[in-house]
Amino acid sequence: MAGQGNKVIISCAVTGSIHTPTMSDALPVTPDQIAAGAIGAAEAGAAILHLHARDPQNGRPTGDPAVFKQFLPRIKQATDAVVNITTGGAVTMTVEERIAAATEFSPEMCSLNMGSMNFALYPMAARDRKWKYDWEEGYLKQSDGYIFPNTFRDIEKISKILGEGHGTKFEHECYDTGHLYNLAHCVDRGLFKPPIFLQLIFGILGGIGPDVDNLLFMKRTADKLFGDAYSWSVLGAGRFQMPFATQAVMMGGNVRVGLEDSLYISRGKLAASNAEQVAKIKRIIEELGYDVATPKEAREILGLKGADRVKF
Repeated sequence: MAGQGNKVIISCAVTGSIHTPTMSDALPVTPDQIAAGAIGAAEAGAAILHLHARDPQNGRPTGDPAVFKQFLPRIKQATDAVVNITTGGAVTMTVEERIAAATEFSPEMCSLNMGSMNFALYPMAARDRKWKYDWEEGYLKQSDGYIFPNTFRDIEKISKILGEGHGTKFEHECYDTGHLYNLAHCVDRGLFKPPIFLQLIFGILGGIGPDVDNLLFMKRTADKLFGDAYSWSVLGAGRFQMPFATQAVMMGGNVRVGLEDSLYISRGKLAASNAEQVAKIKRIIEELGYDVATPKEAREILGLKGADRVKF
C-alpha cells in the first residue's frame, strides 16, 4: 500500500486457541501470563498484539469478557501497542461467544476470518504425551469433525457491530485464495473500506499449504482484487513461521509471529517467550535493510481510530 515505505509492522499473536498447555510451558494461560507475554512482545518490537483469552484454571480457550478484562487494561497501561482482539476465538465457540469481548471493549482492531473452513488440529494429538488437563486431547482429536463457520452473514454481522458500531478496523485473516474473493465481495458491498489489512495464512490443515508459490499467488491475487488500497502481512504456521515471515519482508509485506502460530524459535527448540520470536524477526527485518514500524506508524498506515477511543 502506498505510504508504508520501508516500514514493516510486526504483529504478535500471544496465545491463540490452537496449542494446548501441555505443548509448551511458555504458552501464556493465566491473565498474568498473557499480560506479561504481550508486554514483553511490545517491548521487543511488536506494534500489534493479537489477543485471545484462556480459562486461568485449565488453559482452555474462552471468549469471556471478564477474563479479557483482567489483562487488557494492564497491557494498555504498559505499552503503546495496538490491541487486536480476536473474533475467531476458538472453533468450538458460537459467533456470539467469539465477539463478546470485542463488543464490550471496542478495540482499535479485531481479527476476522474471511470464510468457513475445515480447521483441523488432530495431527497434534498423535504425539504421545502426558496431558496436563483432561480437555486437551479430546479438543485436538475431535477437530477432524470441526467446521469453522464464517458465513457471509457472520461476516456482515461482525462488520456492522464492530466496524460500523465501534469504528474498529480488521485484520482480515485469509486462509485460502477464496477468502480474498470473499473479502473483495464484501468490499464491493461496502462492508469494509480501505485501507484493508490482509493477514495471509499458510500451513493450517484445512487452508492453503505452506508453499512459496502459494504466497506469490495469494499476493498477485490481492493486487488484482485490491490494487494499492491494502496492506498485507504473512504468518506461516509451525516451522514455517520464520521462513514465511522472511519471505514476506523481502516482498514488501508485514509479518506476524507469536506462540499462537508456532511454539518454536528454531528447529526442534521451543521458544522461551513471545518476545523471543519478536526479537528474532526484528533482527531479520533490520538485517534485510528495513525498519520496524512503531505503534504510531502502524496506526497511520492502517487508519486506526487510536487508543484513546477504546473501552478498557
